[in-house]
This record gives sequence, C-alpha cells and structure tokens, in this order.
Amino acid sequence: MHSMSAASVLLPPVAGLARGMRRVLHLLIGLGVAVGLHGAAAAQAGLAPPVRFGILPLGGAFESRNDWDPVLADLSRALGRPVSVLSVTSYEALEQAIQRNEVDMAFLSGRMALDAVTQRRMRVVAQVTRHDGLPGYRALLLSRIAGPFNTLASLLAAPERWRLARGESRSVSGFIVPQLALFLPNQIAMETRFRSELVGTHQFTALAVANGEADAATNNTADFERFKLQFPVEAARLQVIWASDLIPHAQIVVRRDYPEAFQRQVQDFLVGYARAKGPRGDAERSHLRALHDLAGFLAADNDSLLPAAKLAYQLARQNAMAAQWVNDAARQARLQRIESGYADQLAVLRELGP
Repeated sequence: MHSMSAASVLLPPVAGLARGMRRVLHLLIGLGVAVGLHGAAAAQAGLAPPVRFGILPLGGAFESRNDWDPVLADLSRALGRPVSVLSVTSYEALEQAIQRNEVDMAFLSGRMALDAVTQRRMRVVAQVTRHDGLPGYRALLLSRIAGPFNTLASLLAAPERWRLARGESRSVSGFIVPQLALFLPNQIAMETRFRSELVGTHQFTALAVANGEADAATNNTADFERFKLQFPVEAARLQVIWASDLIPHAQIVVRRDYPEAFQRQVQDFLVGYARAKGPRGDAERSHLRALHDLAGFLAADNDSLLPAAKLAYQLARQNAMAAQWVNDAARQARLQRIESGYADQLAVLRELGP
C-alpha cells in the first residue's frame, strides 16, 4: 500500500529532445499518464519546468489522476506551463513526496494540509466546495444491512468481535474524526480493540464491508455518494450507522517559494473556474462534477486549517489521557508537549497567514 503507483510517473530529463520527445510523449500518453516536461527537458524546450501537482488518494491512484486530468489541463493552459500529476496509492506516499520536495501544489485534506503548511513551507490558496452548499462533509461508519449486527450500540458493546476497515492515520474522515468523536469517548482505540483491521482508501473500505471482508468501515458522505454511483450493487448492501459533525472541505496548497504573483495566478484560476457562462463554463462544470461532485473553489488562506489543528490537538490529548503511563508526571509531561506543539502550530498558521 505504501509504494508509488505507475500513476505517479513523471517525464524524466530526455537527451536528444528534438528527435525523441514526440515518441516519448506518445508512449506515455498511450499509457494514460498525465505528462509535463521536467527538469532539463523543459529547459531545452525553452519552457518553465512543470508544476508538480500531488493528489490525495481518495479512490484508486489511476482513477484519481484521471478525474483531475481535465482540470489540470485547463490549469496548464492558464499558467502557460506544463502541469504534471503525482497520483499515489497512500497518504504516506504523498507525504514522502512532499518531504522530498517533489510536489509544488497539492489537493490535501485537513491533517495533511496542516502538516504541509506548518512543516513543509506550503500555503493554502483555495478550498473546495460541493453542490450541496454545506461548508464541509461528514465522517461515516458503515455496516452491512444484513450483517451480523445492525446497530452502532452492538458494535460498541463488543468491538473485539468485529472486523474494521478504516482509513490511514492521516485521513480526517477515515481515522481522526471517528477515533476522536466516536471510539475514544467509548474507550475504544481503533488500532487495538477490533478483531482485525484493514487499512485503505474510502472505496477500499466500503468494498471490504460490502463483500464481507470486514464488518464495519469508516467513510465519508462525499466518497460514499460517489461509491453509490460507481458500485450500486455493493452500495445497496450497506447502511450508515453513525455520522459525525461537519468537517471542513479539503484545501489546495502551493509551495511558498513560488513568487506571490504565481500564487495569485493559481488562486485566481481556481476561484474563477467553472464560473463563466457558455460552453467553456459548461465544460469546466462538467469536469468538476466528475471530480467528486465539486462545485468550485473558494479563495482561502492558512486560517482555514485552524479546525484541522484543533482536531489534531484534541486527538493527541485524548490519546494521552487514555494511555497507560509509568506515573502522573510522565502523563503531564506528554500533555505539556501537546500544548506546546499546538501553540507552535497556531503561531505558524498566523505567521503564514495572508
């Protein structure tokens, strides 16, 4: 689960560009890989190097890339430079790419966006919106309608009897919110209390329950709606047994070392996308509907990550309170580090604000 997929391929520097580039491009396009000229090849062609766009793995890596391709093609035309796609199979793979400075822009959920801004010198420029008009989405817990249990109470009463499918630890709706708002308040740690667990994307977790490989799964409203369209037979076997409060939508982040003018250009493109009337606007709106039923983008800054910082802080505190310690002094030391870390995050978010 943690290795890069073929969908993360970027075009390497190419010698003999004049003779070989067309053949290489046709080969990669034939494989369905979104391509941008990279490094020396871009320099030889007289172009700026590509903007490398990282995609949060919500479904499969290839599916996520294909969903984003039309929007990123429009972005490339607006910027006048190539945009290459990094679509990976796990949150960890995307986090590692960000750490290696292999990502210039990214579509990230709250926790990963928070880490990118506070640790990796990136900045929020936009936040997605959906057609339902709500300022966020909800984490869900799914079970089979005809499964061994039909209520949340029966799951919470004996978690060691059931198999759980959940998101990765950086997933807000797949792990952080269910752990914080549902399981820890009931003295259940998701990683240790269930009979077994599977970890993967929201599509993966829903399929695991539908196909009898797990008894319950974390998910969210946006991805479950998409799942119903893609897998109607499997979705008909599932029911929602718990839903969280609203979680803020995902963000688009850009590296801070890009010039302010470039960051503004990206933000203006996103905010104006799918707003025009006529054929162009219709095409852009169609692209967004296919992209997790998005309605558009709103201008945003690092303040939009304050809810994510608070969630991470609350989860860390609850974990510390639930853990066993050698003595109370050790617990207090851990709590003090959590408080200090949270204060540091808030300071960074405010420093990097608009």
